[in-house]
Amino acid sequence: MMSKKFYLRGGSFLCLMLCLACWMFPAGAEEPDGFFDRVEADSIGKIFRNYDSPTLKYTAESFTMDHAKCYLVRLWVKEPERQIRKATADWKKNRQYPVNMAKQIPDAALVINGSGYVSPQYPQIPENYPGESEDYFYTPLGSLTITDGELFRNMEGIAYYGLTLDADGLQMYTGADNKAVLETNPVQTWSFYDTCPMLRDNVDLLPEEWKFADRKAARTIIGRLDQNNYLVLSIKNGLTLRRALRFFQENFQAEWVYNLDGGPSSALFLRDRGTRRLTLIAGGEAKDIDIMAFTE
Repeated sequence: MMSKKFYLRGGSFLCLMLCLACWMFPAGAEEPDGFFDRVEADSIGKIFRNYDSPTLKYTAESFTMDHAKCYLVRLWVKEPERQIRKATADWKKNRQYPVNMAKQIPDAALVINGSGYVSPQYPQIPENYPGESEDYFYTPLGSLTITDGELFRNMEGIAYYGLTLDADGLQMYTGADNKAVLETNPVQTWSFYDTCPMLRDNVDLLPEEWKFADRKAARTIIGRLDQNNYLVLSIKNGLTLRRALRFFQENFQAEWVYNLDGGPSSALFLRDRGTRRLTLIAGGEAKDIDIMAFTE
């Protein structure tokens, strides 16, 4: 159960549980009924922004958990395969700030950081990568890289850990054969370490021996409720992965939850409908290799 320190900040524990129990996300692509009508009652913090269009809706709320500033975005996307986009830095050349990559997607309404990447300094090239070629530097971690349907990397024999986007929305893979992943015809991929899957059907996937999961850091975590409904938890100033995992377990029945990255690479940008400018909410101050964007 939630700690006393947390639920006193967000309201009474009983009201919180009743509100969360009443929050219903549709399984299909129909526009969610009453998405904004109940939003204040269903929140666990303070709603500071919402976005309302026929194809994309979100609410963004802020709250404090274990002294860490957090932002929770609840998203409904009518056509995920079309509306969830990826923008990248130049392959094998450099990194870019997330806000600059977002300029490749001028209609983005929400932007978060994407894949981890191979750096000459940190992180080191994983042990399961074949060879130690500098060609891996400034490219995404993971055995499979696809952007807008174009295949950039396919390391046969190395299992894929990460997210893909296909006709059924975002999918999380935890050690799948690349051939099986490619058979789903993904149009995008985002990947990080094999330790970054957090939950599947509310079951804890974090390795017990992974020390990083017990360190406080800024983070971007994404979860899927169903094909059209997603959650983004952005932690601004430090929380452990295990504490974030408990937050999802206690409050949602997510199909899966995945840690996109931590530390300075975290990013969350939001745009008000009718404006062109993205507003930096958290992170975004370090260069990265790619982003994930949600559009109308």
